[in-house]
Amino acid sequence: MNNSFDWKAVYDSAHSTFPGTSHEPKVGITGNFGDKGCELAEGYFNSVLQAGGAPVILPPTEDLDALTSMLDGIDALILSGGGDINPLFLGEEPIPALHGINPRRDKSELILTRLAFDRQIPILGICRGCQVLAAALDGSIWQDIPSPAVKHSQELDRSYASHSIEIGEGTLLQEIFGEKTLAVNSFHHQAVREAGPHLRVAATAADGVIEAIESNEGKNIIGVQWHPECFGLRGDMSMLPLFTWLVTCAKQYASACQLHRNILTLDSHCDTPMFFDQDIHFEQRDPRILMDLHKMTEGHLDACIMVAYLPQGELTDAGYAKAKVYADDRLARVRQLAADNSHALGIAQTPQELYQLKAENRKAIMLGIENGYAIGRDIKLLDHFAKQGIVYITLCHNGNNDICGSARPRDGESVTGVSDFGADVIKRMNELGLMVDLSHASERSFYDALEISRQPLVCSHSSSKALCNHPRNLTDEQLKALAAKGGVAQVTFYNGFLRKDGEASVDDAVAHILHMANVAGVESIGIGSDFDGDGGVRGLASASEMLNLTMRLQRHFSDEDLRLIWGGNFLRVMNQVQHAKNTN
Repeated sequence: MNNSFDWKAVYDSAHSTFPGTSHEPKVGITGNFGDKGCELAEGYFNSVLQAGGAPVILPPTEDLDALTSMLDGIDALILSGGGDINPLFLGEEPIPALHGINPRRDKSELILTRLAFDRQIPILGICRGCQVLAAALDGSIWQDIPSPAVKHSQELDRSYASHSIEIGEGTLLQEIFGEKTLAVNSFHHQAVREAGPHLRVAATAADGVIEAIESNEGKNIIGVQWHPECFGLRGDMSMLPLFTWLVTCAKQYASACQLHRNILTLDSHCDTPMFFDQDIHFEQRDPRILMDLHKMTEGHLDACIMVAYLPQGELTDAGYAKAKVYADDRLARVRQLAADNSHALGIAQTPQELYQLKAENRKAIMLGIENGYAIGRDIKLLDHFAKQGIVYITLCHNGNNDICGSARPRDGESVTGVSDFGADVIKRMNELGLMVDLSHASERSFYDALEISRQPLVCSHSSSKALCNHPRNLTDEQLKALAAKGGVAQVTFYNGFLRKDGEASVDDAVAHILHMANVAGVESIGIGSDFDGDGGVRGLASASEMLNLTMRLQRHFSDEDLRLIWGGNFLRVMNQVQHAKNTN
């Protein structure tokens, strides 16, 4: 009798399908570092397997290149339990009640967590991992819980619950478990003290100790103070929903990343050149700006249109001369920015050049001018700026100019439409292959321009007036009229254009996109963030969070719809406008 294991038969069975066809999302789990090296309790990887994920152990390392490579290979992150966190990393001195720390884990995990957060990777922090999550995201922790009234370090077997927690109403945690109270295990003496600006408290123990935290920005992030992975070791599946949630989020993340690899993503309006006088570092992750190379990479954003923004000045020869000089300077500095970072960045003037830069794995910048004030009363300056490679001009800003009336006239100005000079400007822009941008224009100017232009028009950064009654936004009638002429409106993330009252969030941006798509058709909308021009809301605070928007939009739109929204519609108009120039 042959009792040997036929491993070859198993091998053949495992390779009966084409390699790479597995769709199980990869869940990275931070390994502990003990006397025998990197180790991990089996409850962690068993729970991921039971939830349908593929667990991957991430060893502690302070090698930044290795950390980023690890994140490149996973779709979700579990921060596992372990020893105390070194208080020196948190700007504190150790207190006598501090237990053993593991210096080989702390620094690497704090960095890893922040990098994962920047990339929108779903995160589940467990016990120590919950504390790491809070510490990495600008919260704080107790080195030792002060005067607890509940025993937080049970002597009972770890696979059994020892106390209960209260789950906050309306939290993601409540949605996952469908309960207001939950029985959990407990073996810790440290805990989250303050959740910080990016997280909120999701559950507490009877003595007020924080038992769970979660994102307050609509992101897939949860930290729990208990050890849910221990319950499954004896067949208790009560905690499986938490791991199922994480694996589901991992699938969404992987799907969004794949979509962004397959399409070209364009943000049609950002004001980053406004910050050039501050000596920004576009090649780094500069906290002063919302659009830089790092944030574009983290958010899987391929291209943006940077504008030379000009506030409306006096309608005088001196004012016009100053405006031209300023516009020339901003455009020149964008080109220099691209030249200085040519290994990772390029200037594009056509949709074809955008696609070429994506194929070269380089980010792309297009040029625009926000406010036709830049040309004053000299229509020949349109040719001047066209030669510099701009793709559109926003006809006005806040305040009327010689071209048209603004949606927000200055004190003493009346509501006007397109002037005779403005009509000539629009016609010449058609001839030069420049897109006419009607964001900031009055309703009267909007309809005048729609009548004058022989080409489709764009609104590079405008949202829905039906959802937020602001003069800068577009009525449903405007959206329909714009669509009827083949134009496109780009939803913007400026708080005051998304909500009339209170703080706007990514949910409001999604609501505007859905409404505008329903009114004008998905072929007539896009995305123009207005980053660095006061754009940016909770959950969409910079270019790094664009993937967060995609993951939410995937619940409502097909991949083809998202290709159109993420730039396909805008580039269709650009192609048509530029082609008309070439055939004149």
